[in-house]
Amino acid sequence: QVQLAESGGGLVQVGGSLRLSCAASGDTVSSYGMGWFRQAPGKEREFVAAIRRSGPGTYYANSVKGRFTASRDNANNAVYLQMNSLKPEDTAVYYCAAAPGFKIMSSLLNRNEYTYWGQGTQVTVSS
Repeated sequence: QVQLAESGGGLVQVGGSLRLSCAASGDTVSSYGMGWFRQAPGKEREFVAAIRRSGPGTYYANSVKGRFTASRDNANNAVYLQMNSLKPEDTAVYYCAAAPGFKIMSSLLNRNEYTYWGQGTQVTVSS
């Protein structure tokens, strides 16, 4: 069983950047498909980005494509979300999540495929 802890959130101005980290313990991130999700007040938790357990493959929501980059660091047992050109609509609590087993990419877009979740980190983009 893996435990996940996000960090790196904060307050940033429009057009700024943040890098979120998700540190794993209890197991290795290389054993899971990893995802980033976000939830704004009054809204459903939505998919942001996913990294497959093995092989190439990183997928992004259309709303963040070209601005966000997800990566996995097996040596440090962590995943990251680099967020550039931030917009007010990016304001949300961001969560990382781990999906056990081998998943096809389309499955990793679905939050119900993820078993383990971090506690979230707040990102606020001010205009």
